[in-house]
Amino acid sequence: MDFQTAVKTCFNKYATFSGRASRSEYWWWTLFVIVASIILQVVDFAIGLGDWGLFGNIFSLATIVPSIAVAARRLHDVNKSGWWQLLVIVPLVGWIILLIWLIKKGSTDVNRFGPAVVTVSDFVSED
Repeated sequence: MDFQTAVKTCFNKYATFSGRASRSEYWWWTLFVIVASIILQVVDFAIGLGDWGLFGNIFSLATIVPSIAVAARRLHDVNKSGWWQLLVIVPLVGWIILLIWLIKKGSTDVNRFGPAVVTVSDFVSED
């Protein structure tokens, strides 16, 4: 999945917490949110709204639900419940565990959250 498709998919599945998300979908979305947040912070400071962060705050509010949803779907891909996102409450250890699961390759067969996510690499033969 490419950058543009991942962003479109996450906005189309705005509050869809069921199903599975590939690593590329999750990490392209994460990159989009980080880059857009930085750009909007720069814009806020450039026009004198640095203390309020108006555009950055609006963007954060608009993307929090799809961010939680894609993370839940990503955890489903490694056969974990989306509720495991609450590990961020546990400093350092929880973050590390969650990061490992988000990086981990998803299961290639059907799990309790649905069929495997089909990626381009599944169609590439290794001759």
